[in-house]
Amino acid sequence: MRITNKIMQKNNLSNINTNKIYQDKLSTQMSTQKKINRPSDDPVVAIRALRLRSSVTEITQYYSKNIPDAESWLNVTEDALKNLSAIITNMITLCTKGANGPLKTEDRQIILEQLKALGEEVYATGDADYAGRYVFTGYRTDTPLSFDKEENIKYQITEQLKNNVIDSVTKVNTGKLGDLNSANFNSADMKDIIEDDITDVEVHRIRLAYDDCSADGSVKVNFQVPKQATNDDGSLKFETNPDGSQKLDSDGNPIPVYEKDADGKILYDTVTWPNSEVTIKTMHPYDDPDPYNYIADDAHKGEVVFVPETGELLLGDERYQELMKIKDDDTTLADEAEIRVTYEKQHWQKGDLRPEHYFYCKSNPGDAEKEIVYNQTYLSVDAERQDIEYDVGYNQTIRVNSTADQCFKHGIGREVDDLLTSIQDVLDLEAQQASLEKMMESLEDGTTDKKIMKNQLDAVNKALTLAKKKEQKLFEEGITAFQGHLDDASLCITECGTRSSKLALIKNRSQNQKTTFETLKSENEDIDITEVAIQLNSAELTYEAALMATGKVSQTTLLNYI
Repeated sequence: MRITNKIMQKNNLSNINTNKIYQDKLSTQMSTQKKINRPSDDPVVAIRALRLRSSVTEITQYYSKNIPDAESWLNVTEDALKNLSAIITNMITLCTKGANGPLKTEDRQIILEQLKALGEEVYATGDADYAGRYVFTGYRTDTPLSFDKEENIKYQITEQLKNNVIDSVTKVNTGKLGDLNSANFNSADMKDIIEDDITDVEVHRIRLAYDDCSADGSVKVNFQVPKQATNDDGSLKFETNPDGSQKLDSDGNPIPVYEKDADGKILYDTVTWPNSEVTIKTMHPYDDPDPYNYIADDAHKGEVVFVPETGELLLGDERYQELMKIKDDDTTLADEAEIRVTYEKQHWQKGDLRPEHYFYCKSNPGDAEKEIVYNQTYLSVDAERQDIEYDVGYNQTIRVNSTADQCFKHGIGREVDDLLTSIQDVLDLEAQQASLEKMMESLEDGTTDKKIMKNQLDAVNKALTLAKKKEQKLFEEGITAFQGHLDDASLCITECGTRSSKLALIKNRSQNQKTTFETLKSENEDIDITEVAIQLNSAELTYEAALMATGKVSQTTLLNYI
């Protein structure tokens, strides 16, 4: 085949262009520092690049955003819980001081002021927030834990309690002492006050989460009892001995026989108070007789008294015994030991805890347009708790929040309220005692007024003794109660610390994964600058040499041989 000069020129130009394209490719790689500019350059590298970039983006989201956000949330939570722990520790210290010996009036006043300040601070701590989100309010991160101002919103609240919350309260009956002063001590209403008028009673109670409840709101108590089997004649069935006599328990009581289902599980009936046998009577502290003395009377031992001002359900002895027999059946998922108390509250003070963070409740109940139902699953077996979790790794989450019902419990404030009331009662009686003693000094011996005041002073002294005894008991009980709340706070701190430790491990692993993926991504996409620079220099030399060779070949034509 004859090779003409034209063919040689075309071949040279084609090879020069190929070399120029290669030089352009290397030059582009040097400027972009990437192996490819479009998927068609190398489909395998392109597909691998997409996968690695996706992995790097995802791990960067975890490492640079989610994990720091979770760390900050946990840090804010832990700081608030440590502050709560310090507050409760101070409360225990004050209770210990009050329980360890007689207090002077000045010491009692100091304890009163300190407890009041600590009581106000404890729930303010619960309003801690991170980036505008409240950390202890579950999913409702835009709603504070407590009311930030005085409001009037009707709530129907259902508390779910156990019978271990039933305690006792002492009521000191001071009679007319509260109205006694220097101007009326010898009046017809006051001059007959004697020491025997002063007594005290102790009654069982369920202390609700709130005081100042609605007096006209219907109060209901629900609980479950095993369904006792009956004989053919309708009488209750009891276990019997082989000889036909009734079996007795350790207390000498007959042992009931309960109805069971096909699987052998005991069936339960729901008891609702009030009913045909049990009444719930609303009474007020200013009633005569007052609620405490009323329920302490054996004539009312089958009743329940609701005191809306103090948020207490006072139990007659029969009702107390009935509730204390309630036990949970371990063979079922349901909690048969649960006592549900439903009541209403409308007036809220600044600092009151919002019920939607704690209970199944309704705001504006009965109003079709405004009614809102909160925490509907709380009354079911599989109650849904409001855990906030962060994605911090591949298929890996971590919980960052502690909810208010775990640590900022109503019992803290209610214990403080009881102590403040008790201390104030003692202070008032001490002031009254000092006033009467000062008046006694100005009265002449043997006068009728002095005898009257002597009797009144004896009555005040007895009331003061009983009030101090009650105060001492509350201080002692407060140590135990606050220690329980401190244990709850410590548990929350421990859980928070455990999550932080787990998150630190995840963060270290994420950092290593991020480094690994970025390295793989760089190896897949990025050029070796040294190698490409050498190749580019070689391509440039080749290109220049090709130009020189082509130039010389192009100078020779067929005419040179003619």
